[in-house]
Amino acid sequence: MPARSPYDYAVIRVVPRVEREEFVNVGVLVSCPGSSLLVAGIELDETRLRALDPGVDIDAVRLHLQAIERICRGGRDAGPIGQLPVRARFHWLTAKRSSIIQMSPVHTGRCLEPGQIVEHLLTRMVRPIPPRE
Repeated sequence: MPARSPYDYAVIRVVPRVEREEFVNVGVLVSCPGSSLLVAGIELDETRLRALDPGVDIDAVRLHLQAIERICRGGRDAGPIGQLPVRARFHWLTAKRSSIIQMSPVHTGRCLEPGQIVEHLLTRMVRPIPPRE
């Protein structure tokens, strides 16, 4: 039986009006230390976000979410944070903030295929729940 790889993840949330503490899950951030994986899966549902705040600046939200993806990829275009080791970038991204983009607490899991866990978590944590039949 293949060994399961441990991974950590956090749900990426957009909190359009921080004082109201309402949010929409828009993605997941996954780190798998055994495979040096750090990836963000993002699916911004503008309709759900505008339901919380019709005046939300969608373009600004997109820019912030793109910055998360750049930091995950690392390298020069990700700025000084992108130069840090993978785990340090994960911890920096998941640090508690009071801003329009926030992360859930970090959770841990184990999987057989680290590359497939993002899709699983997006379905489970971000995408709308399909109606029951």
